[in-house]
Amino acid sequence: MAQRTQNPPAVPQPTSWRRPHRPHHAWIIAVVAGAAIVTAGAFTTVPGLLVTPLHDQYAWDRGHIALAASVNMIFFGLTAPFAAALMDRVGIRRVAAGAMLLIATGALLTNVMTSAWHLVVYWGVLIGLGSGCLTMTFAAQITGRWFERRRGLVTGALSASSHLGQLLFLPLLAWAVDRYGWRPPVVTLALVALAVSALVWLLLRDHPADIGGAPYGAKEFVPKPAPATGAARRAVTVLRDASRTGTFWLLAGMFIICGASTNGIMWSNWVPAAHDHGMHATMAASLLSLIGVFSSLGALASGWLTDRFDPRRLLCLYFAVRALTLLALPVVLSSTIRPSLIAFVVVYGLADVATVPPVIALSQRVYGNDGPIVFGWANSAHQLGASASAFLGATARDVFGAYDVVWIALSAVCVVAALLAMVVAPAVAPKGSRMTSPEARYES
Repeated sequence: MAQRTQNPPAVPQPTSWRRPHRPHHAWIIAVVAGAAIVTAGAFTTVPGLLVTPLHDQYAWDRGHIALAASVNMIFFGLTAPFAAALMDRVGIRRVAAGAMLLIATGALLTNVMTSAWHLVVYWGVLIGLGSGCLTMTFAAQITGRWFERRRGLVTGALSASSHLGQLLFLPLLAWAVDRYGWRPPVVTLALVALAVSALVWLLLRDHPADIGGAPYGAKEFVPKPAPATGAARRAVTVLRDASRTGTFWLLAGMFIICGASTNGIMWSNWVPAAHDHGMHATMAASLLSLIGVFSSLGALASGWLTDRFDPRRLLCLYFAVRALTLLALPVVLSSTIRPSLIAFVVVYGLADVATVPPVIALSQRVYGNDGPIVFGWANSAHQLGASASAFLGATARDVFGAYDVVWIALSAVCVVAALLAMVVAPAVAPKGSRMTSPEARYES
């Protein structure tokens, strides 16, 4: 009789288990960088809130108090390219965390100041240096190292972060200064900066290679570049070499016009211009905040578009739209809010910061690894245009008795910027290259 073989009892197999999908670490880096930019951006709105309280408490001249804001703007613009070079030498994390500590220190020291020049040093120099390290040059470093795909979108989001910081903190700070005086809000903001500094130190990383990963969207591992030596010398060297190319002067020229036609004229002259048409200052300030809301949306949308379309054509479109809105402003401004004025706020706001992602993209394409530093110098030109516009706009109002000539002149130079955008060469620098001779280093 044949022996029946018994099959062994079936052993239940473990069900397949998949590790939950985790977001790429680059997105964590972008969020942390955004938090730093938001916090630094909040400090740019504070000087305007401190003028009257400090004048009332110390009897300081308003011009001396405003000098701190002017010095802050100068350091804010000039620090960016040197900060970008320093990030290449000692790392993004150290520079960003140190910048937040510098901002917090400057804010805390204002509580022990006894003279107006103390405010210039603490708020103008210290906070100016710290916030200057966390401009869009910082964002360019983040996107350049951590993103191959979605680079324009992330650039747009980080561009919006600065305006978001102003929008989030300004109403709360204004209310707190009015209710509790100027010291508690400044101390609170300094503590926020300290907390963000700790967050940056714990979570931010200099390069994907530090965690054994690759940039978002990259198909292969990208080695970490060797630290650059001589940060200050490199920033100046990049400026020298880039200034020998036509592309640099086109980018800088467009950004001078950009600064003159946006924050330079609007932050200091929008409320007086609206007041000339019979509008209450509070209503004018609310419209300016609304422009900031649409600026954030425009920057985000521009980043998405930069990933898909020629940045030069986008810049041409943005400057053309800005020219039309500024030309219409003398007609749409009135004592009350009308649909035409709301249309101006929406359209002008959308085009306000939209120029940043395309300029960063062009800087990276043409100048390769030096792109963030080149953009830093272009950003300095932006601040130069803003400073000149703030002064010349107010002077023109005194001379002509109205702002109409200012809006028309700015509309005309925006047309020039739109034409300049189409002349920028679309050259692409070899990725990762560090050429030595100025002639071979960049293609322009």
